[in-house]
Amino acid sequence: MLEDLNHFIDSNPDARELKRAIAVQMFFKGYKHREIGESIGVSSGFISKWTGQYEQLGIPGLRLGYSGSVGYLEPEQRQSVIAWLKGKNYWNLAELQAYIEAEYEVVFDSQQSYYTLFEQAGISWKKTQKHNPKADPALVEKKTGNYSLAGSASA
Repeated sequence: MLEDLNHFIDSNPDARELKRAIAVQMFFKGYKHREIGESIGVSSGFISKWTGQYEQLGIPGLRLGYSGSVGYLEPEQRQSVIAWLKGKNYWNLAELQAYIEAEYEVVFDSQQSYYTLFEQAGISWKKTQKHNPKADPALVEKKTGNYSLAGSASA
């Protein structure tokens, strides 16, 4: 029984899995809960839980149950969306959401996923507007040299 546990520990598992396995190993070698807790910094409940899991399920009982989430867009789809964003002159969140849903049938649970796409495309998503609200038209005309002819009269 301890042989498979030793092999698992030697296989260099995730640190959380390793801590579970070492606690179980020490328990089966006769260490008391207090000694195990002081050695590896775990509670008595931790030791009981993982010892029970190991007795019931073996090594698979010590493994992490969560392996992370999978992105909804494939990498090439993500690049396509970023290219689409870069090709536009005006951006807004609702349009991005509609585009992704129409093209890939994907709706993200969190708006952060959309904001990340904006960021990856080099776009500030915080205030998407067509024009700068602080722009002074007179200063813009002076700077660009586009003077209005409305005030000049010809004889």
